[in-house]
Amino acid sequence: MDMTLVLTAIFSLIGFIFTCLAVIEKDLPKAVVFSAVQSAAYAVLFYLLRAPDIVLVYVPVSVGLYPAALFFLIGKSERVEE
Repeated sequence: MDMTLVLTAIFSLIGFIFTCLAVIEKDLPKAVVFSAVQSAAYAVLFYLLRAPDIVLVYVPVSVGLYPAALFFLIGKSERVEE
């Protein structure tokens, strides 16, 4: 079996699991961390699918800027969703 296919399935599953965890989490900082892990898994998936140009843009935005902005906004509001 091709190793790329196995890694693609594994990182797709990791991305799906962390997406579900981010959606059901009530603590907003934990949800942001789950979302960042999901984004990292999808970045590896894009790399495995041989789209390095997308990875070069996706990683800084989805793993760096997006969580940083959300943490800043969460600091200005309430931490736990009610």
